[in-house]
Amino acid sequence: MIRAKQELLQALADELAVLAPTQPPAAAFESPKQAAHGDLACTSAMQLAKPLKKNPRELAQTLIDGLKQREAFERWVDSMEIAGPGFINLRLKAAAKQQIVAEVMEAGDAFGRQPANGQRVMVEFVSANPTGPLHVGHGRQAALGDAICNLLATQGHEVTREFYYNDAGVQIATLANSTQLRLKGLKPGDAGWPEAAYNGEYIADIAADFMAKKTVKSDDREFTASGDPDDLDGIRQFAVAYLRHEQDLDLQAFGVKFDRYFLESSLYTSGRVEQTVQKLVDAGKTYEQDGALWLRSTDYGDDKDRVMRKSDGTYTYFVPDVAYHINKWERGYTKVVNIQGTDHHGTIARVRAGLQAADAGIPAGYPDYVLHKMVTVMKGGEEVKISKRAGSYVTLRDLIEWTSRDAVRFFLISRKADTEFVFDVDLALEQDNANPVYYVQYAHARICSVIRNWQGDHGGQPAALPSADLAHLVQPAESALMLKLAEFPAMLKTAADNLAPHDVAFYLREVASAYHTYYAEVRFLVEDVELMRSRMALLTATRQVLHNGLAVLGVSAPEKM
Repeated sequence: MIRAKQELLQALADELAVLAPTQPPAAAFESPKQAAHGDLACTSAMQLAKPLKKNPRELAQTLIDGLKQREAFERWVDSMEIAGPGFINLRLKAAAKQQIVAEVMEAGDAFGRQPANGQRVMVEFVSANPTGPLHVGHGRQAALGDAICNLLATQGHEVTREFYYNDAGVQIATLANSTQLRLKGLKPGDAGWPEAAYNGEYIADIAADFMAKKTVKSDDREFTASGDPDDLDGIRQFAVAYLRHEQDLDLQAFGVKFDRYFLESSLYTSGRVEQTVQKLVDAGKTYEQDGALWLRSTDYGDDKDRVMRKSDGTYTYFVPDVAYHINKWERGYTKVVNIQGTDHHGTIARVRAGLQAADAGIPAGYPDYVLHKMVTVMKGGEEVKISKRAGSYVTLRDLIEWTSRDAVRFFLISRKADTEFVFDVDLALEQDNANPVYYVQYAHARICSVIRNWQGDHGGQPAALPSADLAHLVQPAESALMLKLAEFPAMLKTAADNLAPHDVAFYLREVASAYHTYYAEVRFLVEDVELMRSRMALLTATRQVLHNGLAVLGVSAPEKM
């Protein structure tokens, strides 16, 4: 059906060029909201009505008359009719819909994927400072970031996953001081325990391992403890390596791996921050006031100018961010996506303003941002706020241990990033249709079971499926399922363009629903060998699309449940 739709789109484009030769609208089809309205819908007549000053329904009839003369429409379209103010509803011939089964089986794991386009894309996500375990907000970021990377890769992009964090600064100093206090015998609640100190049990674990002179190793660093409670710098380095190792364990449990780690401190030690500030000063985009250095960010759409260097000589948070993104650009990443919490919303305008003011050839709107809201965790009907491990929040590893990696990934991607999300632990453990990940995975496992029965009890040969006579696939449930499978490549493209992995989760639920309906309405293992073989081909194609879609989300496709 992909080939049929491409031919129909080309024919539609050719006919629109006849109707409006100077400025034809883009040829496009939509999926009707109701199956009774047809298989495809076209709104071109309504788009042309105003510029051509014609009645949209009359224009729709003119367009239909022209399309009927086109070879592609004659081959693949059964009927066309006008609806409402000028919609054109198309009903495809059975052969057009049946074509998708062969297309999916031929492409296999590559179905929906586009060839390499030469564009390098960096996605920066998680980027948690190593001051404690990863919490569920980081989990939502990890699920979103990894799925977005997978989505962009399906469209031919060369994707790099980057983790940016600070190994110095106030938070890291607090981490080191908290660990040192534990080493000296103090604990939360004791007199002399600072209010700003970190209270989680993980601080005691770090202190114990430091005292034992252990060596800790993470993906990007390694350090051996001295065991000396007065070695504050050694405590700092050990604590950072320890927590980076813990974060690695969290990410491994979640199935996420990064290509590169970038230290915020390196922007200072390499002189990049100072160089960036000097660029802005030289460009005349700064001024001094009240002992501080300000950026004229209002020149670039910000609601007010921003302080870059405070009166005490330290830089505000967005300055290294500007230096970091100039670095990304210089590394050849013309497209960059940052996944961050909504609390970072205020930094977008000032970072973009700084990049424009630096006059480094970076386009406006760089980088792209996906902002996500936090997650509320419910368990046993009550909100869970405390983790023994972290002391004040639910960790990502808690969530995985309570449910499963697949459930956490699917649930955290199942809503738009900028919407509030409630993670219901009890629902994630349910084995029924109310649990979305179970519903989709069960569809895949159910198909695998049917195919196994076909092979075992009926001597079915998978190698024979490509030659199945697909003309047998004429039942309404079969037609609906084939139409849904044909949407997969376009859905992936739209989801990638919009950085919207939740579209994949919604789509997979729709495919699962179409399959479960098919399962309830039609017998697969029938006496007619050719009919049975054609239905096994459709099931194989459905299984492949479910597998490919789940892979984008980083969720497994089980063969048994």
